[in-house]
Amino acid sequence: MGKTKSKSIRKSAKVMNVEGVKFSESFEKNKKILEGLNLSKKLRNQMAGLLTRTKKQELAAAEKERKK
Repeated sequence: MGKTKSKSIRKSAKVMNVEGVKFSESFEKNKKILEGLNLSKKLRNQMAGLLTRTKKQELAAAEKERKK
């Protein structure tokens, strides 16, 4: 199990996701998208990892719904 992300990281990631920023299932691609922001390396990696995980969960849920 991984470490729990702080509330501010989860909230920031959710806001960016709602605003329409297109994130992918790839950690590296998400990291490149977040490079434009002035975040520390640790925060950028944590946010990219969280966004990657949530994107994979969204796609898995959509796949599950499609199979029904």
